[in-house]
Amino acid sequence: MLVLENLTKRYGDRTLFKDLNIVLQPGEVLTVVGPSGIGKTTFLRIIAGLLAADTGTLTLNGQVLALNGQRPGAEIGVIFQDFNLFPHYTVAENILLAPKVVNQVDVKTQADQLTDLLTQLDLTQQANQYPAELSGGQQQRVAIARALAMQPAVLIYDEPTSGLDALATERVAEVIQALQATEVIQIIVTHDLPFAAKLKGRMLDFAVDVQR
Repeated sequence: MLVLENLTKRYGDRTLFKDLNIVLQPGEVLTVVGPSGIGKTTFLRIIAGLLAADTGTLTLNGQVLALNGQRPGAEIGVIFQDFNLFPHYTVAENILLAPKVVNQVDVKTQADQLTDLLTQLDLTQQANQYPAELSGGQQQRVAIARALAMQPAVLIYDEPTSGLDALATERVAEVIQALQATEVIQIIVTHDLPFAAKLKGRMLDFAVDVQR
């Protein structure tokens, strides 16, 4: 369970959000919508541990996580808008890099994990290809697989369908829905309202629901 209490972020005299309270259960999807510049990505970056909050607490499965912008650990996985894949690594190498280097997972476990993730994300045929050889939708699924390889309790996505065609967008929606069965909490920032409507979860509209 993810619990955000009294989360506040200001830039000078401007308050992006104040005393924001959210509780998310395992497997739940929260879609964050609203116009550009209203604070959606800032909210995402604070949860990810990449940006400091002014006040508030974040508790994940009973553990309090720092909101100072310098949080270590992989409890929360991030899927960036531009994917951030390593261009000189294959799909398999991109997925396994963090478990191998950070978690020092043994070779047998790496192989089993890779097989499972490639199957789950329908990437088996692309395992030995490089990012430049993939479509945008395939790159997005590699980014999801790479985040899942660290076995996070929470996945957050920054505009996951940006630049994708209708078919690739539908495939990403299917992946997000399938992940609900794994009890991973998912938070998705998007401008794509039809995509948001396809997801089985809650919607947080920063223009309507957030106190300022």
